[in-house]
Amino acid sequence: MRPPPKVMRRTLVDPALVAGVVLAVVTLPVLAIGGAFFSRYVPGRWRILRITWFLFLYLLVEAASLVALFVLWIVSGFGWKIHTPAFERAHYRLFAWMLRRVVASAKFTFKLTLAREGPRPRTVGREERRPAIVLSRHAGPGDSMLLMDALANNFQRRPRIVLKEFLQWDPAVDVILNRLPSAFVPSGQKGAPVIEAIKSIAAGLGPDDAFVIFPEGGNYSERRYHRSIEKLREIGRPDLAERAAELKNTLPPRATGVKAALAAAPGKSDVFFVGHAGLEAFVGFGDIWRGMPMDTKVAVRIWHVPAEHIPPPEEQESWLYDMWAEIDAWISDRLEDTAEPFDDHHAY
Repeated sequence: MRPPPKVMRRTLVDPALVAGVVLAVVTLPVLAIGGAFFSRYVPGRWRILRITWFLFLYLLVEAASLVALFVLWIVSGFGWKIHTPAFERAHYRLFAWMLRRVVASAKFTFKLTLAREGPRPRTVGREERRPAIVLSRHAGPGDSMLLMDALANNFQRRPRIVLKEFLQWDPAVDVILNRLPSAFVPSGQKGAPVIEAIKSIAAGLGPDDAFVIFPEGGNYSERRYHRSIEKLREIGRPDLAERAAELKNTLPPRATGVKAALAAAPGKSDVFFVGHAGLEAFVGFGDIWRGMPMDTKVAVRIWHVPAEHIPPPEEQESWLYDMWAEIDAWISDRLEDTAEPFDDHHAY
C-alpha cells in the first residue's frame, strides 16, 4: 500500500503516533498485565508479552525521534537550514541513536546475538578514510536495520540507502531519511528511476559515508529464487542462469545497480561485501511467531575489496557473481556452525 501524501503524513500520521505513544505510556501497566495474562495460554515463552514490550519500546523510540526531528526543524529556521552540514550531522547522530535503541531492544526481547567471523575491517584514521559501498545479502526480518546499526554505531559510518516507498508509513524513518541522502522508490519500480537514484546517492559519497545496496533486490525466498533464474533465461542470459542455479542460499545478484553505483562513486571508494547466516528460517510473521523467542545467533562475515582491486566495468558482473558464490558457500558452511559474539548493545 502506497503511503499517503507528505502533507497528510506530517499533519495526521506523525501527530497520531505521538499521541498513541502517550496513551500507551499511561496504560502500560494494563498492557503489561494483559500481555502476561494472555501469554499463559499461548505456546512458547511469553510470546504476547514479548511482542507487546518490543512494540512499546519501538513506538517510544519513534515518538521521541519525531519530537527531536520537530525541534531540529524549528531550530533550523523552520527547515531553512535543514540540509546544511551541521544539521545533517545532527540528523545522523539522531539516526544512529534510533538504530541503537531499536536493535538493542530487539536483541534483548528476542534473544538475538550477533557474531562476527573473519578479521574485522580496519578503521583507518579519519583523514585517510574512504567512501564505502556496502553490498549485502538480504534475508530474514530486520537484517537491513542490523546492518545500518553496525555501520552507524560500530564503524562510525553515515549510512545511505534506497528503500521501498511503503517504508514511509514508518513516521520517524520517513522524516529522517527524507532529510538525509537516501531515496524512497515505489515497490516494484525498476529501470531508469532507480538507477538515477543510485547514481545520485553514490556521487555524493564522502569519506565517512557508506552506501548500502542489496544486490538481490529483495529478501530470499524459494519463489523468488526460481523466478530469478527463469528471468535470466528469458532475457537471454543462460550463462548467468547457470551460475545462479549453483546458489543454494541467495538470490542471483543484479549487477546493473551495483555497476551504476561504482561508476558514480568517487574514484577511491572501497567495497564491502556482507554475508550473514541465522535469520533464514524467519521468512514471514508466522515463522517469527512460532520461533519466538528466537534464541538465534546470527553469524556475520565481511569481505573488504579496496578501490585498487575493483575490476573494470566490463568485468564487474562476473566479479559480483564470483563474490556472491563465495558468500553463498560461506552461508552453507555456517548455518550449522557457531561463532564468537562480537557486538553486544546494552539492553534497556
